[in-house]
Amino acid sequence: MEQKIHQGRNVKRFREMLGIKQEALAFDLGEEWNQKKISLLEQKDVIEDDLLKAISKALKIPLEAFQNFNEEQAINIISNTFHDFKDNSVASAMNYHCTFNPIDKVVELYDEKIALYERMLKEKDEMMERLEKLISK
Repeated sequence: MEQKIHQGRNVKRFREMLGIKQEALAFDLGEEWNQKKISLLEQKDVIEDDLLKAISKALKIPLEAFQNFNEEQAINIISNTFHDFKDNSVASAMNYHCTFNPIDKVVELYDEKIALYERMLKEKDEMMERLEKLISK
């Protein structure tokens, strides 16, 4: 029996792995988004292609990760990749290649978070200015 891919759960998993809150993802997706809509989105089995592409861009994760990641398959790969050391066998990596440098990815995500915080601070400052102008009138 083939396990169905749950795209919403995949969005949640990758978002959480990156340490990104639902509110921050909503902010990146645009004005019509909020935390509640992200929560509902993460419950959907299938997400529309255009929206999935926007999420892929916001989280900087390949679209295919959301479409193809299956936790059960990943667990099987991991458990079949490493053998029991009691049998004097060696862990076999089965020639899996990472398509990106993980350190570069961490630095890139860190830079993205800083940019998001700076944007949010700038918006807060602009809001404070507007409030001060309103109060002074």
